[in-house]
Amino acid sequence: MSEQQFGPLKKDNVDALIEFLAPYVDGILARIDVDEFTTVQLIDAMQTDPAAEAAYLETVRRWGEDEVSSKMVVHGQVIPTILRMSPHVEWAGFAYDEHDPYAVPAWWKVIGDD
Repeated sequence: MSEQQFGPLKKDNVDALIEFLAPYVDGILARIDVDEFTTVQLIDAMQTDPAAEAAYLETVRRWGEDEVSSKMVVHGQVIPTILRMSPHVEWAGFAYDEHDPYAVPAWWKVIGDD
């Protein structure tokens, strides 16, 4: 199948977005003082930090689709992957009672400063 049939590949794939946003997520993780948090709580915390908020909005923009579709990728793939890669937190289950219109949020447990 040719590129001409389906259009060009996305310039910014999920891996590129992860690489771009990870330092900002790591910065928030370095400042949290809770034992557990949800993905939604992390995204809310990002909105209180001007640099992290700008990086989040830029990540959504770089995906290149409409806002809802872009946020589905950022909330459902980019941020969870960054968290799974972090040596400071581990996945602690889905947070079904937490509302996120873009993805099923998860609980994350802080595991230390190793």
